[in-house]
Amino acid sequence: MLTLFINIFITVHWIDVVDVLLVALLIYQLYYLIKGTVAINIFIGILLFYMLWIVVKALNMQLFGSILGKFIDVGFIALLIVFQQELRRFLLFIGTSDLFTKGKIGRGFFDFKWQVSSGRELDINAIIKACKNMSESKTGAIIIVTKSNELKFYANTGDLIDAKVSVRMIESIFYKNSPLHDGAIIISGNLIVAARCVLPVTENANFPAHLGMRHRAAVGITENTDSIAIVVSEQTGEISFSKEGELKHTLTPERLRELLEKELN
Repeated sequence: MLTLFINIFITVHWIDVVDVLLVALLIYQLYYLIKGTVAINIFIGILLFYMLWIVVKALNMQLFGSILGKFIDVGFIALLIVFQQELRRFLLFIGTSDLFTKGKIGRGFFDFKWQVSSGRELDINAIIKACKNMSESKTGAIIIVTKSNELKFYANTGDLIDAKVSVRMIESIFYKNSPLHDGAIIISGNLIVAARCVLPVTENANFPAHLGMRHRAAVGITENTDSIAIVVSEQTGEISFSKEGELKHTLTPERLRELLEKELN
């Protein structure tokens, strides 16, 4: 047994170690990009399926192995179909990251941050107060609060801010004459990461026709991520809240507080 172990170890070359590290890095980046989205469950399922196939092959179970092998053969095409949006996002992430930026080589791929929080709890009172004021003045707004997914892809579509959450900052961004008012703000921890962000809109055919693009974007972003969205209607001043693709509207500031505290505490 010891001799067998030594022989296996000796046959491992440095290039094999590099190979394993690169695969692990690629899997990590894919996981990091889709965590908090509905695609993460599919991703984990595919990994488990592939590991099962490896075990079946190792046990020389020919019939079962041949059946699983047929799925593996067409698996690449299936991945392109199922993960087309995530693959596009991944390629855009590589192209827009700091990987090849001067003085920041490796930052894009080796930024191992597992927690979204900036170390400061979100100032819920500031969001509620700002929404109340904007509701009274009928100022349109859409606020996205991240959870496990930082939404870097969507943050990069807007203007990076990295400003502390406050009533004045939120109201000034969505003031109708502000150059940043058109689009969403993304909040992570207690920081407004970016403003004027472009979000995906829901493709639900049963979406209420009387609701505008802000509401569609709020539902669209929460359909595919674990973030939450708050909308203030420009037409009615109505406050809405979206989570997991579901929209609650005509909310009072008190009800909004209850929902935020339930989700974030």
